[in-house]
Amino acid sequence: MTQGSIVRQDDGATARSGEVIRERGQREVFCGLTGIVWLHRKIQDAFFLVVGSRTCAHLIQSAAGVMIFAEPRFATAIIGERDLAGLADLNDELDREVNKLLARRPDIKLLFLVGSCPSEVIKLDLSRAAERLSTIHMPDVRVLNFSGSGIETTFTQGEDACLASLVPEMPALADDARELLVVGALADIVEDQFRTLFDEIGIDNVRFLPPQKAGDLAAVGPGTRYMLAQPFLGDTARALDERGAEYVPAPFPIGVHGTTGWFKAAAREFGIDESKVDTVTETRRARARLALERYRSELAGKRIFFFPDSQLEVPLARFVAAELDMELIEVGTPYLHRQHLEAELEALPPATQLSEGQDVEKQLDRARAAGPDIVVCGLGLANPLEAEGITTKWSIELLFTPIHGYEQAADCAELFARPLRRKQRLVI
Repeated sequence: MTQGSIVRQDDGATARSGEVIRERGQREVFCGLTGIVWLHRKIQDAFFLVVGSRTCAHLIQSAAGVMIFAEPRFATAIIGERDLAGLADLNDELDREVNKLLARRPDIKLLFLVGSCPSEVIKLDLSRAAERLSTIHMPDVRVLNFSGSGIETTFTQGEDACLASLVPEMPALADDARELLVVGALADIVEDQFRTLFDEIGIDNVRFLPPQKAGDLAAVGPGTRYMLAQPFLGDTARALDERGAEYVPAPFPIGVHGTTGWFKAAAREFGIDESKVDTVTETRRARARLALERYRSELAGKRIFFFPDSQLEVPLARFVAAELDMELIEVGTPYLHRQHLEAELEALPPATQLSEGQDVEKQLDRARAAGPDIVVCGLGLANPLEAEGITTKWSIELLFTPIHGYEQAADCAELFARPLRRKQRLVI
């Protein structure tokens, strides 16, 4: 662990003053397969076939909460003992399972072969398998590949890998065209709200990645300006940059401040005066602030500690500090992307303690010593901390719940207030 490092932009300019704890020890995170839980609901004609073990299957089934009689858009092709012993050709086995799946589910238009820890350990080349299967099943079904392995990644990076795999498939944007691309999986209701706001502001050429239908991929090229709706999409952003698209810096659309800043950044990029955003959003901002008032009275002064898990930690910390008056003890995040988080870092209170990466035992010691009112962490840490009398909020719930935009600001605040209310009732 090193201390005293200054957070800097890629060009060397200081983003904010203060020390950042950088740790490279043991981590407590879910793997990227978890992203399938929200992605399979978003792309309505896609299917996610995990090539992995029974453990992979149990993880996704448990996280998704899918009933046994449901027909979800994901499954696991289990690597068995015969495969590991070399008694069966894994590619032949995979081809057979894919053929059976597509025969049973003719509604599938996009099939993802999702790598796991087991498939990567045995060096199964799923990218080549995807190319082979795509050749066989096109034009009816496109087959792509991404890794959901948790060996080196956190659980939200499963979405990043999935979206990055879609970028090469996006058609080229006409040379004289200009579009705004919103990148990151959003709940359908949030996407509809954002479309309405963009239209009222005067930006009508807006597309979303991922699309709701596999065949509705946006075109991309030098005329594309893209904004991130989620802070964990570094690989997708790089892939878009390579296609000629340009990134629009902005805070993330969480809370009133973040959402307003996000739409103002879009307006500036398309030559629209920021006052138009103020006019369009005035009623929504007032309604959101009013809804947040009751939570501010509950949460003001409460001390909060963020463990690194989802990469949402920095925007969430900005939200709870600026709009709920909570006190930040430490804001940990798996990876601190300087460029994408610039506006968020500037908005944090000056004395905020940041940490990047994790050495879980050292971080647990810091949390215990600080005595926070609430800790935001992964499921692996939540139950042990609760047993010690420390109130927790599961960070993964902040991914499963719509929290973006004005209408969802109070819902986001509710997620922090609920565990504290529960503890108060238990004490009484």
